[in-house]
Formats: sequence, structure tokens, C-alpha cells
Amino acid sequence: QPQFVESGGGLVERGGSLRLSCTGPGNTLDFAPAPIGWFRQAPGKEREDIALINISDGSTSYQDSVKGRFTVSTDNARNTVFLQMDDLQPTDTAVYYCAAISSVAYFGGTLKFRGYEYAGQGTQVTVSL
Repeated sequence: QPQFVESGGGLVERGGSLRLSCTGPGNTLDFAPAPIGWFRQAPGKEREDIALINISDGSTSYQDSVKGRFTVSTDNARNTVFLQMDDLQPTDTAVYYCAAISSVAYFGGTLKFRGYEYAGQGTQVTVSL
């Protein structure tokens, strides 16, 4: 089964920025014709679904905890999905994953992926004090 590949993580100071990338085998997302979402998992915490983009029209949704700081986008060829993260805080420390989202709920600023597939190995983001 194909998997997405996440990259771009690293160690950054509080207030810094990182840009994560998500692509598939052969540098294409064509095998997953579905909205692409980012979620994160910190040690001892539940998965947090943070951003979603519909490749077809570019529409986006965000979890309130990242709204205004994170931006999800695609390149012109729609082969890569990016997550631009600005004003990073220690609470953003986690492993970040991207996946094709088969079912999603969005209500009152809360984003919840109810089904996803093709998630990769993730990329570690660490924000220091």
C-alpha cells in the first residue's frame, strides 16, 4: 500500500517557523484523490487533527489551536502539500503526519478526521523554550 512521505521537521526556537512537505510515491498525490490532512501526535497525548486542504479547489480548514499560525497549501502541480508553521510554540512539539482523509467533521472550530489512509512515518517537530 502506498504511503505519503512527510519531511521538513526539525528543531526550532519558540516563535520560529518551519515548512513541512507531504508527497506520495513518484512525487505525486494522484493515487489519493481525497482531501489531504495534517495531524500530529505528541507523546502521551491524543492525536490532534490540525489542517485540511481540498486539492480540487484549494479550500482549507484548520483546528482552532493552529488557526492564524499554520497555513496548508499545494504546489501548482498539486504534487505536494505544504504545511507552513509560523510562531511555533513548545506546545506544537509532536510528530506530524499527512494522510488522505476519507471522512471529516468540522464544527465550532474543531476539526476531526473520522477516517484516513496512506499516512507516512511522520516528521518530528520540536520547539524549544
